[in-house]
Amino acid sequence: MMSDFKQLIISEIHVPERLRQVDEDHAVAIQASIVAHGQFNPITVRITPNGQRPYTLVAGAHRYRAIELLGEDQGVDVLVIKADKDEAILLEIEENLFRNDLSVMDRAVFVETYRDAWEKVHGTISRGRPEKRDNLSQFSESPVGLLEAEAEKGFSAACADRLGVSAKSIQRLNKISKNLPKSVRKAIAGTPIADNQSQLLKLAKMSPEKLKKFPVALRETKDFKKSLTALEPPAPKPDPVKQQLSSLINAWEKAKPEARAEFLEFAGLVEADSEGVSS
Repeated sequence: MMSDFKQLIISEIHVPERLRQVDEDHAVAIQASIVAHGQFNPITVRITPNGQRPYTLVAGAHRYRAIELLGEDQGVDVLVIKADKDEAILLEIEENLFRNDLSVMDRAVFVETYRDAWEKVHGTISRGRPEKRDNLSQFSESPVGLLEAEAEKGFSAACADRLGVSAKSIQRLNKISKNLPKSVRKAIAGTPIADNQSQLLKLAKMSPEKLKKFPVALRETKDFKKSLTALEPPAPKPDPVKQQLSSLINAWEKAKPEARAEFLEFAGLVEADSEGVSS
């Protein structure tokens, strides 16, 4: 893909909704580095002559935010590429997908969106349909496809699983990304939950009604387990007296007549005659 190196004014660049939220603390740290040493790496943009601004950010949101903090008239080094909206999504994901600092939640969103964007650009992928083999072949040559193929052969399988491109990890990540609404993703962004796969899978199994209430519960409790308890309170403890009464009734119903008679005598509810027979 052809690209040109340029320097733009930060206000010339439009930032669309990002798949991964910008961590403000991270951006401030990059800002400090830029002040001290200058901008090491350019951000990637595409030309959008009919858009809100002449250029649109493709990759490098944290670097963009760091430079934005310096002022809207600040110059920024960019690589200008030719790409449409869907191709830009692919490039954004490819730049981020193989970073070790991605949370499980971020990677789940990226993997799902990558597949969707790929199909928009190259056509629907359908295994087993001869007319789609060319598309499948193209997909297998993408970064995700290549790493998945290598993982299946046993090469760097642990790394591929961590990156989210092995077959099993893709299944797990799809459960997370497809079942968690944006409100939940936003609520857990930047928290330990976002990088805890088991907790994310628990959330993914919850009903839509409970997921709607989860952000509020998390905000109030500040704790994952307490939030789940708030959404699904434990059943009240049974009354021990009632439990004992229930056990006695069950035992009475199962007892033979002779046992019932002896029990009544023991309880003083009947008197035994001279021959020991209750009356």
